[in-house]
Amino acid sequence: MTTTPTVPERAAAQAYLRLVETARAVLTDPGLAPMAAVHLASPMAEADEALRRAGLSGNEARLLRLAAGLRAGAAPGPLDDTASGPS
Repeated sequence: MTTTPTVPERAAAQAYLRLVETARAVLTDPGLAPMAAVHLASPMAEADEALRRAGLSGNEARLLRLAAGLRAGAAPGPLDDTASGPS
């Protein structure tokens, strides 16, 4: 089944990707890594709130498909949800 992500779902996937990129940048920089908790607190809070708003808390499979769609440039169109059934 193919579905189109909602605005809150897209926002949650974008927040998740920002968190991943920030974590990667912080944790690979020896000067920033010791203060990772400080640098990651805001992006983690943003992602948590976006996930809650989108109803994706506990639905990691859907979130990861949405994030993969954004990475692949497919987010504006429908996403294939056949792997896990209806969302």
